[in-house]
Amino acid sequence: MPDNSQHFVIVGAGAAGLMAARELARAGRRVTILEARERCGGRIHPLPPSEFGYAADGGAEFVHGEAPVTRSLAREAGLTVRSIGGAQWSFDGTTFLRENPREPHDGQLHAAVKDLTDDLTVAEFLHQHFAGPEHAGLRHAVERMVEGYDAADPARASTLALRDEWMNDGHAMQARLDGGYGGLIDFLAAECRKSGVVIHLGAVVTAIEENRGKLIVRCAGGELQDCDRVILTVPLPLLGEIALPAAAHAKATVADDIGFGNVIKILLRFTRPWWRERREELADMLFLLSDETIPVWWTRHPDRHPVLTGWLGGPRTAELAHLDQQGLIDVGIASLAAIFGLSRDEMAQDLVAASATSWAHDPFARGAYSWATPRSRAAQNSLARADGPVLFSGEALYRGRDMGTVEAALASGLETAGIILQG
Repeated sequence: MPDNSQHFVIVGAGAAGLMAARELARAGRRVTILEARERCGGRIHPLPPSEFGYAADGGAEFVHGEAPVTRSLAREAGLTVRSIGGAQWSFDGTTFLRENPREPHDGQLHAAVKDLTDDLTVAEFLHQHFAGPEHAGLRHAVERMVEGYDAADPARASTLALRDEWMNDGHAMQARLDGGYGGLIDFLAAECRKSGVVIHLGAVVTAIEENRGKLIVRCAGGELQDCDRVILTVPLPLLGEIALPAAAHAKATVADDIGFGNVIKILLRFTRPWWRERREELADMLFLLSDETIPVWWTRHPDRHPVLTGWLGGPRTAELAHLDQQGLIDVGIASLAAIFGLSRDEMAQDLVAASATSWAHDPFARGAYSWATPRSRAAQNSLARADGPVLFSGEALYRGRDMGTVEAALASGLETAGIILQG
Protein backbone atom coordinates (compact mmCIF):
# COMPACT_ATOMS: atom_id res chain seq x y z
CA MET A 1 0.00 0.00 0.00
CA PRO A 2 1.36 3.47 -0.82
CA ASP A 3 2.12 5.77 2.08
CA ASN A 4 -0.36 8.59 1.49
CA SER A 5 0.77 10.31 4.68
CA GLN A 6 4.03 11.37 3.02
CA HIS A 7 4.42 15.09 2.50
CA PHE A 8 6.20 16.27 -0.65
CA VAL A 9 7.58 19.78 -1.09
CA ILE A 10 8.21 20.81 -4.66
CA VAL A 11 10.54 23.75 -5.21
CA GLY A 12 9.43 25.68 -8.28
CA ALA A 13 6.00 26.23 -9.85
CA GLY A 14 7.14 26.03 -13.44
CA ALA A 15 5.91 23.41 -15.89
CA ALA A 16 7.86 20.53 -14.30
CA GLY A 17 6.88 21.39 -10.73
CA LEU A 18 3.19 21.84 -11.49
CA MET A 19 3.07 18.64 -13.55
CA ALA A 20 4.73 16.56 -10.83
CA ALA A 21 2.51 18.12 -8.16
CA ARG A 22 -0.69 17.37 -10.03
CA GLU A 23 0.21 13.73 -10.57
CA LEU A 24 1.23 13.19 -6.94
CA ALA A 25 -1.82 14.97 -5.55
CA ARG A 26 -4.15 13.01 -7.81
CA ALA A 27 -2.68 9.85 -6.30
CA GLY A 28 -3.52 11.08 -2.82
CA ARG A 29 -0.15 12.47 -1.78
CA ARG A 30 0.13 15.65 0.26
CA VAL A 31 1.97 18.26 -1.83
CA THR A 32 3.20 21.80 -1.15
CA ILE A 33 4.82 23.94 -3.85
CA LEU A 34 7.24 26.71 -2.90
CA GLU A 35 7.67 29.24 -5.70
CA ALA A 36 10.11 32.15 -5.46
CA ARG A 37 8.20 34.37 -7.88
CA GLU A 38 4.85 36.03 -7.30
CA ARG A 39 3.42 33.96 -10.16
CA CYS A 40 3.46 30.41 -11.47
CA GLY A 41 5.12 29.48 -14.74
CA GLY A 42 8.83 30.10 -14.27
CA ARG A 43 10.39 30.64 -17.69
CA ILE A 44 6.90 30.67 -19.17
CA HIS A 45 6.09 34.37 -18.82
CA PRO A 46 2.85 35.74 -20.33
CA LEU A 47 2.82 39.45 -21.17
CA PRO A 48 -0.29 41.64 -20.90
CA PRO A 49 -2.55 41.25 -23.97
CA SER A 50 -3.31 44.97 -23.69
CA GLU A 51 0.30 45.77 -24.64
CA PHE A 52 0.76 43.55 -27.67
CA GLY A 53 -2.77 42.89 -28.88
CA TYR A 54 -2.62 39.19 -27.99
CA ALA A 55 -1.32 37.02 -25.15
CA ALA A 56 2.39 37.40 -25.98
CA ASP A 57 5.07 35.20 -24.42
CA GLY A 58 8.10 36.86 -22.84
CA GLY A 59 9.64 33.44 -22.32
CA ALA A 60 8.84 30.07 -23.91
CA GLU A 61 6.66 30.48 -26.99
CA PHE A 62 6.84 27.61 -29.50
CA VAL A 63 5.70 24.00 -29.28
CA HIS A 64 8.59 22.03 -30.77
CA GLY A 65 8.25 18.73 -32.60
CA GLU A 66 5.70 16.07 -31.70
CA ALA A 67 5.45 17.19 -28.03
CA PRO A 68 3.01 14.44 -26.97
CA VAL A 69 2.74 15.51 -23.31
CA THR A 70 2.15 19.17 -24.21
CA ARG A 71 -0.47 18.33 -26.82
CA SER A 72 -2.28 15.90 -24.53
CA LEU A 73 -2.37 18.44 -21.72
CA ALA A 74 -3.58 21.15 -24.10
CA ARG A 75 -6.46 18.92 -25.22
CA GLU A 76 -7.35 18.27 -21.60
CA ALA A 77 -7.34 22.03 -20.94
CA GLY A 78 -9.42 22.76 -24.05
CA LEU A 79 -6.56 24.69 -25.64
CA THR A 80 -5.63 24.59 -29.32
CA VAL A 81 -2.10 23.83 -30.53
CA ARG A 82 -1.86 25.48 -33.92
CA SER A 83 0.82 24.53 -36.44
CA ILE A 84 2.52 27.49 -38.05
CA GLY A 85 3.89 27.83 -41.54
CA GLY A 86 5.68 30.58 -43.33
CA ALA A 87 8.99 31.12 -45.03
CA GLN A 88 12.42 31.40 -43.51
CA TRP A 89 14.42 34.30 -44.91
CA SER A 90 17.95 35.46 -44.38
CA PHE A 91 19.70 38.77 -44.96
CA ASP A 92 23.38 38.61 -45.93
CA GLY A 93 24.07 42.32 -45.56
CA THR A 94 22.86 43.27 -49.01
CA THR A 95 20.25 40.78 -50.17
CA PHE A 96 17.19 39.02 -48.76
CA LEU A 97 17.31 35.28 -49.48
CA ARG A 98 14.48 32.80 -49.05
CA GLU A 99 16.55 30.12 -47.30
CA ASN A 100 18.32 29.17 -44.12
CA PRO A 101 22.02 30.21 -44.36
CA ARG A 102 22.89 26.59 -43.56
CA GLU A 103 20.94 25.07 -46.46
CA PRO A 104 23.68 25.32 -49.12
CA HIS A 105 25.91 23.26 -46.81
CA ASP A 106 23.37 20.66 -45.69
CA GLY A 107 24.61 17.89 -47.99
CA GLN A 108 28.16 18.05 -46.65
CA LEU A 109 26.99 18.40 -43.08
CA HIS A 110 24.61 15.44 -43.27
CA ALA A 111 27.27 13.23 -44.82
CA ALA A 112 29.70 14.03 -42.01
CA VAL A 113 27.30 13.48 -39.09
CA LYS A 114 25.14 10.56 -40.23
CA ASP A 115 27.69 7.85 -39.39
CA LEU A 116 29.23 9.55 -36.36
CA THR A 117 29.47 7.13 -33.42
CA ASP A 118 31.75 8.84 -30.90
CA ASP A 119 30.48 12.10 -29.45
CA LEU A 120 32.55 15.24 -29.53
CA THR A 121 31.90 18.92 -29.17
CA VAL A 122 30.60 20.90 -32.13
CA ALA A 123 33.82 22.91 -32.23
CA GLU A 124 35.87 19.69 -32.39
CA PHE A 125 33.57 18.25 -35.03
CA LEU A 126 33.92 21.32 -37.24
CA HIS A 127 37.70 21.34 -36.77
CA GLN A 128 37.98 17.67 -37.74
CA HIS A 129 35.68 17.74 -40.77
CA PHE A 130 35.49 21.34 -42.01
CA ALA A 131 38.70 23.08 -41.01
CA GLY A 132 39.68 24.64 -44.34
CA PRO A 133 38.95 28.17 -45.53
CA GLU A 134 36.57 26.77 -48.16
CA HIS A 135 34.28 25.69 -45.29
CA ALA A 136 34.17 29.06 -43.52
CA GLY A 137 30.54 29.59 -44.52
CA LEU A 138 29.47 26.19 -43.20
CA ARG A 139 31.29 26.71 -39.89
CA HIS A 140 29.71 30.11 -39.45
CA ALA A 141 26.20 28.81 -40.22
CA VAL A 142 26.51 25.84 -37.85
CA GLU A 143 27.97 27.93 -35.03
CA ARG A 144 25.19 30.49 -35.39
CA MET A 145 22.52 27.80 -35.26
CA VAL A 146 24.05 26.18 -32.18
CA GLU A 147 24.35 29.54 -30.42
CA GLY A 148 21.08 31.02 -31.60
CA TYR A 149 18.60 28.15 -31.72
CA ASP A 150 20.04 26.04 -28.91
CA ALA A 151 21.53 28.89 -26.80
CA ALA A 152 24.60 26.66 -26.60
CA ASP A 153 28.36 27.11 -26.69
CA PRO A 154 29.91 25.28 -29.70
CA ALA A 155 33.02 24.66 -27.60
CA ARG A 156 30.98 22.49 -25.20
CA ALA A 157 27.83 21.40 -27.08
CA SER A 158 27.36 17.73 -28.04
CA THR A 159 27.42 16.94 -31.75
CA LEU A 160 25.41 13.73 -31.34
CA ALA A 161 22.70 15.52 -29.38
CA LEU A 162 22.33 18.07 -32.17
CA ARG A 163 22.55 15.58 -35.05
CA ASP A 164 18.80 14.94 -35.29
CA GLU A 165 18.19 18.66 -35.32
CA TRP A 166 20.60 19.15 -38.21
CA MET A 167 19.30 16.17 -40.17
CA ASN A 168 15.63 17.09 -39.75
CA ASP A 169 15.75 20.91 -39.75
CA GLY A 170 15.56 22.48 -36.30
CA HIS A 171 12.47 24.49 -37.20
CA ALA A 172 10.36 21.56 -38.43
CA MET A 173 6.94 20.99 -36.87
CA GLN A 174 6.73 24.36 -35.14
CA ALA A 175 3.46 25.25 -33.44
CA ARG A 176 2.03 27.71 -30.95
CA LEU A 177 -0.65 27.44 -28.30
CA ASP A 178 -3.58 29.73 -29.00
CA GLY A 179 -3.48 32.23 -26.17
CA GLY A 180 0.14 31.39 -25.34
CA TYR A 181 1.60 29.06 -22.73
CA GLY A 182 0.00 31.06 -19.92
CA GLY A 183 -3.27 29.20 -20.43
CA LEU A 184 -1.53 25.87 -19.91
CA ILE A 185 0.08 27.10 -16.68
CA ASP A 186 -3.25 28.50 -15.42
CA PHE A 187 -4.87 25.13 -16.11
CA LEU A 188 -2.15 23.16 -14.33
CA ALA A 189 -2.15 25.48 -11.30
CA ALA A 190 -5.95 25.23 -11.04
CA GLU A 191 -5.76 21.44 -11.33
CA CYS A 192 -3.15 21.34 -8.57
CA ARG A 193 -5.24 23.44 -6.21
CA LYS A 194 -8.33 21.39 -7.02
CA SER A 195 -6.42 18.27 -5.98
CA GLY A 196 -5.34 19.83 -2.69
CA VAL A 197 -1.88 21.16 -3.58
CA VAL A 198 -0.88 24.20 -1.52
CA ILE A 199 1.07 26.76 -3.57
CA HIS A 200 3.11 29.39 -1.72
CA LEU A 201 4.28 32.28 -3.93
CA GLY A 202 7.17 34.57 -2.99
CA ALA A 203 8.83 31.66 -1.15
CA VAL A 204 12.56 31.75 -1.93
CA VAL A 205 14.10 28.46 -0.80
CA THR A 206 17.59 28.86 0.63
CA ALA A 207 18.29 25.51 2.28
CA ILE A 208 17.14 21.93 2.66
CA GLU A 209 18.24 20.16 5.84
CA GLU A 210 17.88 16.62 7.20
CA ASN A 211 16.65 16.15 10.74
CA ARG A 212 15.76 12.75 12.25
CA GLY A 213 14.59 11.18 9.04
CA LYS A 214 12.64 14.26 7.95
CA LEU A 215 13.53 17.21 5.76
CA ILE A 216 13.27 20.89 6.68
CA VAL A 217 12.98 23.37 3.83
CA ARG A 218 14.07 26.90 4.75
CA CYS A 219 12.95 30.05 2.95
CA ALA A 220 14.60 33.46 2.84
CA GLY A 221 11.89 35.02 5.02
CA GLY A 222 12.46 32.49 7.79
CA GLU A 223 9.53 30.23 6.89
CA LEU A 224 10.03 26.50 7.37
CA GLN A 225 8.36 23.48 5.79
CA ASP A 226 8.69 20.00 7.25
CA CYS A 227 8.35 17.17 4.75
CA ASP A 228 9.41 13.67 3.82
CA ARG A 229 10.78 14.33 0.34
CA VAL A 230 11.69 17.35 -1.78
CA ILE A 231 11.58 17.65 -5.57
CA LEU A 232 13.85 20.41 -6.89
CA THR A 233 12.65 21.71 -10.26
CA VAL A 234 14.63 24.96 -10.32
CA PRO A 235 16.85 25.92 -13.31
CA LEU A 236 20.33 24.40 -13.11
CA PRO A 237 22.20 27.58 -12.06
CA LEU A 238 20.04 27.85 -8.94
CA LEU A 239 21.06 24.44 -7.61
CA GLY A 240 24.27 26.03 -6.36
CA GLU A 241 22.33 28.71 -4.47
CA ILE A 242 20.38 26.27 -2.28
CA ALA A 243 22.19 24.56 0.62
CA LEU A 244 21.56 20.83 0.31
CA PRO A 245 22.19 17.76 2.48
CA ALA A 246 25.59 16.20 1.78
CA ALA A 247 24.37 13.34 -0.43
CA ALA A 248 22.10 15.59 -2.50
CA HIS A 249 24.84 18.21 -2.81
CA ALA A 250 27.29 15.60 -4.10
CA LYS A 251 24.69 14.37 -6.57
CA ALA A 252 23.95 17.90 -7.79
CA THR A 253 27.59 18.55 -8.75
CA VAL A 254 27.13 16.53 -11.95
CA ALA A 255 24.77 19.27 -13.18
CA ASP A 256 27.93 21.07 -14.33
CA ASP A 257 28.09 18.49 -17.13
CA ILE A 258 24.82 19.80 -18.55
CA GLY A 259 25.01 23.05 -20.49
CA PHE A 260 22.78 26.01 -19.68
CA GLY A 261 22.43 28.99 -21.98
CA ASN A 262 21.03 32.48 -21.96
CA VAL A 263 18.55 34.12 -24.31
CA ILE A 264 17.64 37.74 -24.91
CA LYS A 265 14.11 38.11 -26.25
CA ILE A 266 12.72 41.39 -27.57
CA LEU A 267 9.11 42.03 -28.61
CA LEU A 268 8.28 45.10 -30.69
CA ARG A 269 4.69 46.00 -31.58
CA PHE A 270 4.18 48.49 -34.42
CA THR A 271 1.22 50.43 -35.76
CA ARG A 272 1.34 48.39 -38.95
CA PRO A 273 3.35 45.51 -40.53
CA TRP A 274 5.73 47.87 -42.32
CA TRP A 275 8.13 45.04 -43.33
CA ARG A 276 5.44 43.59 -45.60
CA GLU A 277 4.72 47.01 -47.03
CA ARG A 278 8.37 47.70 -47.80
CA ARG A 279 9.08 44.28 -49.28
CA GLU A 280 6.12 42.39 -50.73
CA GLU A 281 8.10 39.16 -50.97
CA LEU A 282 8.20 39.04 -47.14
CA ALA A 283 4.41 38.67 -46.92
CA ASP A 284 4.73 35.06 -45.69
CA MET A 285 7.88 35.57 -43.63
CA LEU A 286 8.05 33.62 -40.38
CA PHE A 287 11.77 33.76 -39.53
CA LEU A 288 14.44 36.23 -40.62
CA LEU A 289 18.12 35.51 -39.94
CA SER A 290 21.02 37.96 -40.24
CA ASP A 291 24.41 38.81 -38.75
CA GLU A 292 23.13 41.88 -36.91
CA THR A 293 23.51 42.18 -33.12
CA ILE A 294 20.02 40.75 -32.69
CA PRO A 295 20.33 38.12 -35.44
CA VAL A 296 16.99 36.28 -35.40
CA TRP A 297 13.54 37.81 -35.86
CA TRP A 298 10.15 36.24 -36.32
CA THR A 299 6.64 37.37 -37.09
CA ARG A 300 3.24 36.17 -35.90
CA HIS A 301 2.52 34.69 -39.34
CA PRO A 302 -0.10 33.59 -40.21
CA ASP A 303 -1.64 35.92 -37.61
CA ARG A 304 -1.72 39.55 -38.71
CA HIS A 305 -0.45 41.13 -35.51
CA PRO A 306 2.21 43.74 -36.41
CA VAL A 307 4.74 42.36 -33.92
CA LEU A 308 8.35 41.37 -34.50
CA THR A 309 10.18 39.24 -31.95
CA GLY A 310 13.96 39.43 -31.74
CA TRP A 311 16.19 36.68 -30.37
CA LEU A 312 19.82 36.40 -29.37
CA GLY A 313 20.99 33.20 -27.72
CA GLY A 314 24.15 31.61 -26.42
CA PRO A 315 27.51 33.00 -25.29
CA ARG A 316 27.20 36.21 -27.30
CA THR A 317 24.44 37.43 -24.98
CA ALA A 318 27.23 38.26 -22.53
CA GLU A 319 28.24 41.16 -24.79
CA LEU A 320 24.92 42.85 -23.93
CA ALA A 321 24.93 41.95 -20.23
CA HIS A 322 25.39 45.60 -19.22
CA LEU A 323 22.16 46.76 -20.88
CA ASP A 324 18.83 47.28 -19.15
CA GLN A 325 15.48 46.66 -20.83
CA GLN A 326 15.46 49.96 -22.72
CA GLY A 327 19.02 49.40 -23.86
CA LEU A 328 18.08 46.00 -25.27
CA ILE A 329 15.04 47.48 -27.03
CA ASP A 330 17.30 50.14 -28.59
CA VAL A 331 19.70 47.44 -29.84
CA GLY A 332 16.76 45.56 -31.33
CA ILE A 333 15.51 48.64 -33.15
CA ALA A 334 19.02 49.34 -34.44
CA SER A 335 19.36 45.78 -35.75
CA LEU A 336 16.05 45.96 -37.62
CA ALA A 337 16.89 49.41 -38.98
CA ALA A 338 20.17 48.08 -40.39
CA ILE A 339 18.47 45.08 -42.01
CA PHE A 340 15.74 47.12 -43.69
CA GLY A 341 17.74 50.27 -44.47
CA LEU A 342 15.68 52.50 -42.21
CA SER A 343 16.66 55.10 -39.67
CA ARG A 344 16.06 54.37 -36.01
CA ASP A 345 13.72 57.36 -35.83
CA GLU A 346 11.61 56.01 -38.69
CA MET A 347 11.21 52.73 -36.87
CA ALA A 348 10.67 54.21 -33.43
CA GLN A 349 7.83 56.46 -34.55
CA ASP A 350 5.75 53.40 -35.50
CA LEU A 351 6.49 51.60 -32.23
CA VAL A 352 3.45 51.02 -30.01
CA ALA A 353 4.80 48.70 -27.31
CA ALA A 354 8.07 46.98 -26.48
CA SER A 355 9.44 44.46 -24.03
CA ALA A 356 12.88 42.93 -23.61
CA THR A 357 14.16 40.22 -21.30
CA SER A 358 17.65 38.90 -20.77
CA TRP A 359 16.90 35.71 -18.89
CA ALA A 360 20.37 35.73 -17.31
CA HIS A 361 19.25 38.83 -15.38
CA ASP A 362 16.26 36.99 -13.91
CA PRO A 363 17.28 36.05 -10.34
CA PHE A 364 15.10 32.93 -10.39
CA ALA A 365 16.30 31.63 -13.76
CA ARG A 366 19.89 32.84 -14.39
CA GLY A 367 19.43 31.90 -18.03
CA ALA A 368 16.99 30.40 -20.48
CA TYR A 369 17.30 26.63 -20.93
CA SER A 370 19.65 23.67 -20.98
CA TRP A 371 21.57 21.98 -23.76
CA ALA A 372 23.62 18.80 -24.03
CA THR A 373 27.36 18.34 -23.75
CA PRO A 374 29.04 14.99 -24.47
CA ARG A 375 28.78 14.23 -20.72
CA SER A 376 25.15 15.27 -20.24
CA ARG A 377 23.49 11.88 -20.65
CA ALA A 378 25.40 10.36 -17.72
CA ALA A 379 24.65 13.44 -15.61
CA GLN A 380 20.94 13.30 -16.46
CA ASN A 381 20.74 9.61 -15.62
CA SER A 382 22.35 10.26 -12.24
CA LEU A 383 20.19 13.25 -11.35
CA ALA A 384 16.93 11.59 -12.41
CA ARG A 385 17.38 8.63 -10.05
CA ALA A 386 15.00 8.67 -7.08
CA ASP A 387 17.61 7.31 -4.69
CA GLY A 388 17.21 9.68 -1.76
CA PRO A 389 14.88 12.12 -0.05
CA VAL A 390 15.89 14.98 -2.38
CA LEU A 391 14.90 14.46 -6.02
CA PHE A 392 15.66 16.50 -9.13
CA SER A 393 13.35 17.23 -12.05
CA GLY A 394 12.99 19.71 -14.91
CA GLU A 395 13.71 20.33 -18.57
CA ALA A 396 17.46 19.83 -18.08
CA LEU A 397 16.89 16.20 -17.08
CA TYR A 398 14.81 15.27 -20.12
CA ARG A 399 16.53 12.59 -22.20
CA GLY A 400 14.32 12.86 -25.28
CA ARG A 401 14.97 14.72 -28.48
CA ASP A 402 13.74 18.22 -27.61
CA MET A 403 15.75 19.07 -24.50
CA GLY A 404 15.33 22.63 -23.24
CA THR A 405 11.62 22.90 -24.11
CA VAL A 406 8.32 23.10 -22.23
CA GLU A 407 7.64 19.56 -23.43
CA ALA A 408 10.88 18.50 -21.74
CA ALA A 409 9.83 20.13 -18.47
CA LEU A 410 6.33 18.60 -18.50
CA ALA A 411 7.65 15.15 -19.40
CA SER A 412 10.31 15.29 -16.69
CA GLY A 413 7.78 16.28 -14.03
CA LEU A 414 5.53 13.45 -15.16
CA GLU A 415 8.43 10.98 -15.07
CA THR A 416 9.52 12.07 -11.58
CA ALA A 417 6.00 11.64 -10.20
CA GLY A 418 5.72 8.27 -11.92
CA ILE A 419 8.95 7.00 -10.35
CA ILE A 420 7.72 8.03 -6.90
CA LEU A 421 4.29 6.45 -7.33
CA GLN A 422 5.76 3.22 -8.63
CA GLY A 423 8.24 3.02 -5.74
